[in-house]
Amino acid sequence: MVEWWNIALGRGGPDGMAANPRTITDVQATILSAHENSTVEDKISFYNTWSKLYEQDMKLLDYQAPLLASTCLADVMLEDRDQALVLDVACGTGLVAAQLQKLGFCNFHGLDGSEEMLHLAQSKSLYQSIQKCILGAESLPLSSGGFVCMTTRSNVSNQLYKTQLQALMEEMEQKRLWVKVKVQEIELWEKATSELESKGDSIYIPGTIYIYQKSRIQT
Repeated sequence: MVEWWNIALGRGGPDGMAANPRTITDVQATILSAHENSTVEDKISFYNTWSKLYEQDMKLLDYQAPLLASTCLADVMLEDRDQALVLDVACGTGLVAAQLQKLGFCNFHGLDGSEEMLHLAQSKSLYQSIQKCILGAESLPLSSGGFVCMTTRSNVSNQLYKTQLQALMEEMEQKRLWVKVKVQEIELWEKATSELESKGDSIYIPGTIYIYQKSRIQT
């Protein structure tokens, strides 16, 4: 029986992009404007609008999450990668799947709330299925024994969310819903979108990768 190997990852930037007419200042302004979105509908609209510039912008930010998280997952799953079914949650334009494919994974199923992001992901012919899904509003198929890989930024403005996320993960671990496999802190996650977010003399913000394995026996 093939398990679901589930991946909930932040979106990232691709390799080999063409010349980008936008500047880091443009990208910073775009990302900061996202904080003005208060409802789910606002956020979906934001990503639909941003989708065509998204990959270029993430390249400018030197966003490392897809590469780093994919490598981290591959390090704990050394066998049967070609048999694993990858549920790519918040798949965006398919950048995580592209990285995982290079590491031997080939069965991808993508979920995202943005129709325009999904359209671009579908065009890459990486996914066996694509589905619009609003995270938090619909349940996800998490098979027993499967791996869950999550990432989050560790910059100043994201500390509250990170603390809440870690508390939730620890609660699930205490309930024996899953076990912690690996936590990796990354110093050079992406370029900061403001001077207040950078750490010391670095122009980058840090991030964290979490890998858990869902318990085969629920209690």
